[in-house]
Amino acid sequence: MVSCGEETLPKPAAQLALQYDVPRYNAWEYGDCPYVFMKNTQAVVEYDGNCSAILKYPQLNGALYLTYRKVDGNLRQLLTDAQKLTYEHVIKADEIYNQPYVDELNNVYGMFYDVSGNAASQSQFYVTDSLNNFLTGSIYFNTEPNYDSILPAAAYLKKDIKRILETLRWREK
Repeated sequence: MVSCGEETLPKPAAQLALQYDVPRYNAWEYGDCPYVFMKNTQAVVEYDGNCSAILKYPQLNGALYLTYRKVDGNLRQLLTDAQKLTYEHVIKADEIYNQPYVDELNNVYGMFYDVSGNAASQSQFYVTDSLNNFLTGSIYFNTEPNYDSILPAAAYLKKDIKRILETLRWREK
């Protein structure tokens, strides 16, 4: 210490330096499902015969689960179920921020939830046209939730969800 002649300083706290590819998007649609949106090309899609899908992100060890439901006089129940699913995470979450989403031009209305803390899902959303279609999405990682560790990946996927919301369009089935 004496020989250096400079002030001795502690090392700065270490932080993860994760780097992900810049997202590129292309239009995604599945069969005759009633919605289309722009999907990150990094996502590998697994289909469900119900117009539901899993967008897997192998590099992030996570996935975005999309669940489609037809609105048939049950909009109130669909909204309640979507909100209940989000607030089940309140036990582990530090905070849940909700942000309404309204795109009157394209008839897309919904809610985006940002969950902070060691919850199982870091972001969730639902969108509807209020008459025929209802789509929910939830991010899950294939690891035990540790907010500090998954934060960079969760932030990356949160941007993808926002892109999906901004580009989602309903189509005739």
